[in-house]
Amino acid sequence: MKLEKKHPLAIRWLHWINFPLLTLMIWSGLLIYWSNSVYGVRLFGRELFHFFPQGFFEALGVPFRLAEGMSLHFLFMWFFLLNGVLYVLYTIFSGEWRFLVPTRRSFREAVQVTLHDLHLSKYHPPRRKFNGAQQIAYTSIILMGAGSVLTGLAIYKPVSFGWLTSLLGGYEWARWEHFWLTVGFVLFFVVHILQVVKAGWNNFRAMVTGYELVPADSAPAAHGDDSGGAPVSVTVKEGAAA
Repeated sequence: MKLEKKHPLAIRWLHWINFPLLTLMIWSGLLIYWSNSVYGVRLFGRELFHFFPQGFFEALGVPFRLAEGMSLHFLFMWFFLLNGVLYVLYTIFSGEWRFLVPTRRSFREAVQVTLHDLHLSKYHPPRRKFNGAQQIAYTSIILMGAGSVLTGLAIYKPVSFGWLTSLLGGYEWARWEHFWLTVGFVLFFVVHILQVVKAGWNNFRAMVTGYELVPADSAPAAHGDDSGGAPVSVTVKEGAAA
């Protein structure tokens, strides 16, 4: 087996910083949403599910914490925004965007990966740094983050950013869009964690240390080290890195 470099230090730091920031944003957003929880899933005019039942709020200790939620949300949104901007800038200037942005084959490959993960197909796409499904998911989450910031500013300062609020369809539409983007983040969290568990310790270790353990006779993945040079690998005895 050999250790092969996979994730640069900056990507790993920004990833792990974003995790608690996004968790805090979702939690503080829930504290705010409690005060006006109006959304639900309707079919033919009948509400099938309401976000969220009162028992849900009470179980989490959410009620009557609106001021706390607003102060946390408006504070950490600046760190969330800064971290996102740094991540995007790094991917642009380092060239990492080439591995993250979907290509023409990404959508077909995403279907193949999904069918394989659901055990509906035995075909597995070739090993790459990020497969088509990951490229679509990680690019989408960046766009969702930008959308959350814009819709958040529109409902945070609807007068100062009146042009933005109007562009998004008005205050109520901006709030509705902000809410469903948050639901999308939660779903991404769940799927992402399940995929990490499914991929195993080797994949998780790569996001912590930057290296993953691969068979010594496998072809090197299409990526380089932090400086843009050739892939870096270190041969180790099988089981030595367990």
